[in-house]
Amino acid sequence: MELPKFKNEFNLSGESLLPHRPPFLFLDTLISADETGAVGEYTFTREKNEFFKGHFPTSPVVPGVVLIEAMAQVAGASVIARNVLGPGATFALVAVENARFRQPFRPGDKLVTVVEAVREHKPLGVYSFKGYLNGEPDEKGLPAAECTVKCMMGGWQPPSRRGKEA
Repeated sequence: MELPKFKNEFNLSGESLLPHRPPFLFLDTLISADETGAVGEYTFTREKNEFFKGHFPTSPVVPGVVLIEAMAQVAGASVIARNVLGPGATFALVAVENARFRQPFRPGDKLVTVVEAVREHKPLGVYSFKGYLNGEPDEKGLPAAECTVKCMMGGWQPPSRRGKEA
């Protein structure tokens, strides 16, 4: 499958862009991005992903919630790489809609995420995600996983933290 091409080619590590760290960093590389979308990839391995030990251990699969988080990290890395929010800003997942999982991801599988920016204006970003198993669609031409998400962008803090000292 030929991946979409975006204006800016980054080939930057997730660790250089995101505040996340292992075991909750699910982006190996942000490949490219612009204001219309992004492409990134992550390979799930037993060494990096402890959840394989307990999530169906005789036939391990990546939990759907982890797939959604991995795809969201591509969008977040794109926003950071393009300096949409400025230093120290927050990018937080707040809603997931229409999630579909068509194929399981197992140890050794690569998730290639294609992000479409539906709306990207502070304080809310709306993104459509398509996750491809090893970079390929299924036999019907569909992604292995897909959903639409909403993310708060900017200086947002959870309600329990507002007005309190950190």
